[in-house]
Amino acid sequence: MNRPGVVTGLAFEAKVIEKAYARAKRPAPLLVCSGPGGARARAAAEKLLTQGATGLISFGICAGLDPGLRPGTLLLADRVIAETGNYEPDPAWRTRFAGALTEMHLPWAEGAVAGRDELVAKAEEKSALFRDTAARAVDMESHGVGQAAEAAGVPFLVLRALADPAERSLPRAALKATGPDGRLRLLSTIMTMYLTPWDGPKLVRLAFDTRLALDSLEKVADPERGLLGGD
Repeated sequence: MNRPGVVTGLAFEAKVIEKAYARAKRPAPLLVCSGPGGARARAAAEKLLTQGATGLISFGICAGLDPGLRPGTLLLADRVIAETGNYEPDPAWRTRFAGALTEMHLPWAEGAVAGRDELVAKAEEKSALFRDTAARAVDMESHGVGQAAEAAGVPFLVLRALADPAERSLPRAALKATGPDGRLRLLSTIMTMYLTPWDGPKLVRLAFDTRLALDSLEKVADPERGLLGGD
């Protein structure tokens, strides 16, 4: 891929890429943090295409639906299943990434990703979605990226790292932790933690698992690998 454009839903996902390229003193690839949701992700992807992107990557964390996937595992999607339709990431591009992930000895898997505009937070919701779709994970942006790619006739790729496993529900504080711009809302999170202190251990566990996911994404973002492009 000559010049891919990368879409993230959350600001800290974009920071993974920005910091990796800054450490290497290299210009970052085309990159937009869209905020959560398919419509925002599609708009961000379309913006990248106007900036010269020749392909699109949906990059970030995801929630597990398959009980066999553990935190930190990278999921290279072979299909995105959404209410708006199904979208197929480019097979040749996936093959190239699969080879690189294997060569790097990173934990990774293939399978479908479910795209949803609302957060799938409860373990029973994850179980139902896994049963209905057989998707191995769910995120809120990949279907928007897939829509933009399909409309423009360009290839796309989905690379997501598992942050919370299928059997675990998100604590209440995590549900309000992110704003529509993809940035953390610290005050809201602190207030919710104050009102639900029993969720503290769950938040600590989520933070640990998210760190595992980000560690995997940081390795993929290494500019020396050139997987995400950059000038």
